[in-house]
Amino acid sequence: MKRTWKPTTAGVLNIISGIFLFIGGISVLGLLGQPMAASWANYVMYSVELSGAPSMSFVTTIIVILATALIVPGVLSILGGICSVKRSVWGMALAGSISTLLSVTFLGIPAIILTVVSRREFGQQ
Repeated sequence: MKRTWKPTTAGVLNIISGIFLFIGGISVLGLLGQPMAASWANYVMYSVELSGAPSMSFVTTIIVILATALIVPGVLSILGGICSVKRSVWGMALAGSISTLLSVTFLGIPAIILTVVSRREFGQQ
């Protein structure tokens, strides 16, 4: 099978999206222990109509959940991008493209299309 540019481009899009998500998740983790985080959590509680002052365990829990929601798809996008560039595991490349779609839509749509169209190039090393 002839090697084309499609899996490489999909992989690069996945890796770019994954790096942004991973850095965003690490940045959210940087909020742990910051005084600003308590006021932010107070806003979150107000927006979901909870009363009272937020405890530090509530603030920590919210920050960790948000950071995890960014880091996990970021890592999945990066791993899928690596598999796509190497043309090794099509399923992982597709999972990375779907993760990119769920996080950064304008990068995810072309990544999924390019990954699906180039399926025959995977595993033909």
